[in-house]
Amino acid sequence: MPKLQKILLVHGAWADGSSWAKVIVRLQAQAFDVVSVQIPLTSFEDDVNTVQRALGIEEGPLLLVAHSYGGGVITEAGNSPKVAGLVYIAAFAPDTGESMESLLATAPPTAVGAEVRPDAQGFLKVTAAGMAREVGPDLPDSEAKLLFATQTPTSFTCISGAVTSPAWKTRPNWFLIVTGDRIIPTVLQARMSEKIKAATKSVDASHVVLVSRPGDVAEFIMQAATVSLNSSFE
Repeated sequence: MPKLQKILLVHGAWADGSSWAKVIVRLQAQAFDVVSVQIPLTSFEDDVNTVQRALGIEEGPLLLVAHSYGGGVITEAGNSPKVAGLVYIAAFAPDTGESMESLLATAPPTAVGAEVRPDAQGFLKVTAAGMAREVGPDLPDSEAKLLFATQTPTSFTCISGAVTSPAWKTRPNWFLIVTGDRIIPTVLQARMSEKIKAATKSVDASHVVLVSRPGDVAEFIMQAATVSLNSSFE
């Protein structure tokens, strides 16, 4: 069956584009053309604009894929006619007027909040303990330390930014639900995936499933790429 060959990846908060590295090599091995967009995490608007610029220089159709906070970004940026489908990997999928902050408020609190440290400008970082115990408890210690060392400080305005025009309303979409997630509760992931009528699959992993289970993530994206080329949207 024909498949989309172009995939744009969007990372989450406290990360950068290299967080997709293990997934990228697997997709490239199957002849996919992959771009990992580096969003600045300076504001929700800045991050959306960055993805829109990336879309502007690529040829469509393509698949837009996001992890975690990046789900909110592609929800707002994914209305481009070049986008044939959206893939959410343990990600937020806000509706109109919703933000990542407001969605988290509807779910049981998580322990990672106690491990987030703000600076004087309102940028947030996760402690080394938080990265190991909450973000990636299924990672080897060396990989958790690497995520801590390479994290991008994230403005609180990213998390509080609200979506105005959800692309999932007019695009086919997929949602990989992570059952061991300590950052976005599984109950919230399930609720969002049901609301957007996503094709879903569950995997037992931590929030950074793209690092701990890259084979499962790459396979899920490839399945979406095969189906989305043959889907229609308004």
